[in-house]
Amino acid sequence: MYVFDREAYEKRMQWFKDARFGMFIHWGLYAIPARGEWVRSIEEMPREDYMKYFEEFNPVDYDPAAWAKAAKDAGMKYVVMTAKHHDGFCLFDSQYTDFKSTNTTCGRDFVAEFVKAVRAEGLKVGLYFSLLDWYHEDYPHFGDLHHPMRNHPEYSNENRDFNRYLTYMHNQVREICTNYGKLDILWFDFSYGDMQGEKWKATELIRMVRELQPGVIIDNRLEVDGTGMGSLAEGNPLPYHGDFVTPEQMIPPEGIRDVDGRDMYWEACITMNGNWGYCAADHYFKPASMLIRKLVECVSKGGNMILNVGPDARGNIPEESIRILKEIGGWMAKNGRSIYGCGRTGLKRPELGRITGNGESLFYHLYENSIGPVALKEIRREDVKAIRYLATGAEIPISANWTHRSYPDILFADLGPDPHLPDATDTVLEIIMK
Repeated sequence: MYVFDREAYEKRMQWFKDARFGMFIHWGLYAIPARGEWVRSIEEMPREDYMKYFEEFNPVDYDPAAWAKAAKDAGMKYVVMTAKHHDGFCLFDSQYTDFKSTNTTCGRDFVAEFVKAVRAEGLKVGLYFSLLDWYHEDYPHFGDLHHPMRNHPEYSNENRDFNRYLTYMHNQVREICTNYGKLDILWFDFSYGDMQGEKWKATELIRMVRELQPGVIIDNRLEVDGTGMGSLAEGNPLPYHGDFVTPEQMIPPEGIRDVDGRDMYWEACITMNGNWGYCAADHYFKPASMLIRKLVECVSKGGNMILNVGPDARGNIPEESIRILKEIGGWMAKNGRSIYGCGRTGLKRPELGRITGNGESLFYHLYENSIGPVALKEIRREDVKAIRYLATGAEIPISANWTHRSYPDILFADLGPDPHLPDATDTVLEIIMK
């Protein structure tokens, strides 16, 4: 019988809680058609038509050291890359399939190079692994919810053996847990319909993973899709419960708590544009200012944010993504202390921005200025040691202006006469508590 060990759980989650910001990398054969990572499913593309991308794949510009440096310079603390996506193509040298990067023109084990590069930058390393596999002959075809051939009765499931597929899938998970050193995150994706939990032989799978990688953090998608919470949130953790919840393309309105009101660990997974994999026609990139504020929102609600890049077929992160990462990095270099190791404060959200805190300081994130001194509600003057601009360390006086005498119970900060904030995206005030 499985017994949940809260103490061990909290210990392995500590770095994740402190990190708060990571990079997701979705990359594979689908970078060549450049219509997103679901291209084969959406277009119901037969396997033989997709194989031309396997024959062509030769990302001559692939430089994982540059990817890792871009993540670090952006202020990210961990990086997760797709070792295998739903199309079944492996970016690692698996002995159980020929459908892998070492069999393409380039002949490289991209996972091995990625893991080495990320570790060299001092970042935590993670691998994404799809539970789905549209290449494997024993994975359900006709009638499946997502398989490219789901609507084609000529791809009958007769003579397909799902247990044989599970053996294959478990063997590949064993490979990535054995051949690439210590992993910090294993990101499974995803359950759906009746394909969840023990359908994947999840207890057996996680028992193996925990034996091979005892400290690894695992997401919750062995038991749910991107909208579910999982058994840990429900107060009855199963042997394959996720360590963190994975809201996708949204930020929970109030953060996430379990049935007992305890804060859960969670990570909002967000794309820079509208696709995870490279999409040449998708230029709807979110501005860096928006992404910075959304990161702050996640932290203020007790969560992480993992921001995706989709490198192109040559192995380059798109220039627009690089520009955004650099802008985020410039802000993080000055204000990262309001993100790392921070979380909820118990204070109400201020009208002008957000609040994060780490137990020693509160960080007021101002998105707009006030008329007159800034009201710092719910903070008692006698509890405050000092107020500083986090980016520069410059003193911010506690206001004694006559204009707010009618509000003696509210602490006001005097930002001076300039109506423009020092940082138009997010000016952070550090309130150092006594």
